[in-house]
Amino acid sequence: MTGTLNKVMLIGHTGDDVKMHYFEGGGSIGRFPLATNESYTNRTTGERVTNTEWHNVVVRNKAAEICEKYLKKGDKVYIEGRIKTRKWQDDAGNEKYSTEIHCTEFTFLTPKNESGAQPASNPQTTEGSAAKPKNDNFANKNESYSQEEEEDDLPF
Repeated sequence: MTGTLNKVMLIGHTGDDVKMHYFEGGGSIGRFPLATNESYTNRTTGERVTNTEWHNVVVRNKAAEICEKYLKKGDKVYIEGRIKTRKWQDDAGNEKYSTEIHCTEFTFLTPKNESGAQPASNPQTTEGSAAKPKNDNFANKNESYSQEEEEDDLPF
């Protein structure tokens, strides 16, 4: 294989509601924690052990607005994206790192009657373009929606 691949697929529960940040140019970013669990039985004690891993998920623009509107704390969601590590210096000059999942597609998995949210959709999005549902019926969270790419001025 000549190329590389940076792809993450997670199914987990949100640890909080989506926190939004809006920019002057009209863009936005949404962030929320996602918990995934691993369970196994300890061979020596026979005890059931569950480990939780927390992931910092980042969604952008229209996808972020859809997540903010319909995704609530505790909801189950499928996230697809890529890993990105940010580096910065704190006030004391120490280097800090943060690993995030930059979401490119998502699917809401919690049925509408079990969610803390109002009735929602099941959008799948691609980063950098606006999410447009095939229809405006948000009554069923398990409906499937796909992302439409923004049109450009190319003649082909």
